[in-house]
Amino acid sequence: MPKNILAEMGSQVGLTAARQNKKEAEEWARRPSGPMVNPSFEPDDFLPQSLSPVKDAKKQPGDKGIYLVNMREKDLQDVEEYEPYDNRVVDHPTTNMETLLHLLKGSLGTGILAMPHAFAKSGYVVGAVGTLLIGILCTYCIHVLIDSCYVLCKRRKVPSMTYTAAAEAALSEGPDWCKACAPYAAHVVNVFLLIYQIGTCCVYVVFVSENIQFVLTKQFGINVAVTEVMTYILIPLVIINWVRDLKYLAPFSAIANAVTIVSFGIILYYIFREAPTLEGKVPAGKIGDFPLFFGTVLFALEAIGVILPLENEMKTPKDFVGKFGVLNRAMISIIILYVGMGLFGYLQYGHDAAGSITLNLPSETETLASVVQCLLAFAIFITHGLACYVAIDILWNEYVGVRLLHSNHRVLWEYLLRTVIVLLTFGIAAAVPELDLFISLFGALCLSALGLAFPAFIQSCTYWHYVSRSERIRMIVKNAIVVVFGILGLIVGTWTSLEAIIVKFSGHTSVLNATDIDVSLANDTSVMP
Repeated sequence: MPKNILAEMGSQVGLTAARQNKKEAEEWARRPSGPMVNPSFEPDDFLPQSLSPVKDAKKQPGDKGIYLVNMREKDLQDVEEYEPYDNRVVDHPTTNMETLLHLLKGSLGTGILAMPHAFAKSGYVVGAVGTLLIGILCTYCIHVLIDSCYVLCKRRKVPSMTYTAAAEAALSEGPDWCKACAPYAAHVVNVFLLIYQIGTCCVYVVFVSENIQFVLTKQFGINVAVTEVMTYILIPLVIINWVRDLKYLAPFSAIANAVTIVSFGIILYYIFREAPTLEGKVPAGKIGDFPLFFGTVLFALEAIGVILPLENEMKTPKDFVGKFGVLNRAMISIIILYVGMGLFGYLQYGHDAAGSITLNLPSETETLASVVQCLLAFAIFITHGLACYVAIDILWNEYVGVRLLHSNHRVLWEYLLRTVIVLLTFGIAAAVPELDLFISLFGALCLSALGLAFPAFIQSCTYWHYVSRSERIRMIVKNAIVVVFGILGLIVGTWTSLEAIIVKFSGHTSVLNATDIDVSLANDTSVMP
């Protein structure tokens, strides 16, 4: 992944002033309103030509709603006079194919390796249909977020917006009670992004440690615990996260990408070496296990953190959306890959499918399997530095670094922050070294909000005063369903994952498992108890 894309990943999740568009900064400098405080968007009083709604004679007869302003109507000169796409200045813009490959790479990682285990929780029919539906919903919410950002950019007359800036700008244009919450919107989004990125780093620590421990135990007969392996890789993790410029990680990232592709090919070889069979497999699992499936699939499919950076770096950003746009092509490919890996991995390994399918490979008898595990451990180890980069960017540029601008030990404090974040991910991973539970937990906890609920809420606020009453009602109903689904996924998925973690390490009986009623197949005896 090129340096400019990775660097943008950081700026897209924060409101870092120094990383905004050059032309945007010059525009601010020419204005008499004062210094640049937040270049991601401007307050309404900065805009003498603002499109803020005015309740006037533009109301349509018989409809008490505000006149519908369709941001896509080409004949509305006041709306179309500013085109965000034409005002973006990108040093090294990416082509459509490059963006497609980046999006595929951003979605292919530890999540896809956990899909067979997810299907073991849901069954092969429910798993395939559920993954398809969740993928469609995620794609829809990404379209909603991009459309809202585009509309807000036109109103604010800025070339691009970050996720946090879009949330704050949208709430400031929503109903009155949302306007009161607008100043806190960026912090709420940042909190979820931080939890997600730190959780992802925890998943990486467990993944690397489990695969190395598996090779040492099965291939070399060395009896070592997963937590011991974590202590061995701790210092290298700290060192790689001390790299402040991502360009020094670019060569390793390129190697990791190649390694990942080769490793996936070898994994597919093991899956299809013997024909998968339906024997002993179930079409549907327990209802109580579905939240674990939901969290895992959401963690695997969602790439909400890289969507806006990739779109903002494109040479032709208009090609990102649309029926046959880059986003749809990428998501269709990703959904097919995930359904295929989950379905055939489950049909091959059944309910023995591990939290990562690499742990099902016969490393005790075949060297090739051990090589794959080591190669993927290396690739994910490198990716830990990239995932931590986003968390460091948020904390340092938004909360810590801005308070140490005049400190003589500013660099020292930054290295300390980097070390603390690595130690935090290490501590959580060592406390709960369970890959499948981690993936499910952080998928349900963070991505239900970031990938589903927030985009729908942002769209509702963005168009609140710009659509008629009938349009507003339809929009509210549609987005309310998505928000409720996201909140339910967050609550139930997080509760189920935490309960499973507690049960795993306490030895008590799960409340859900003790009271679970197998109604998924009307008490079909083929469902495993």
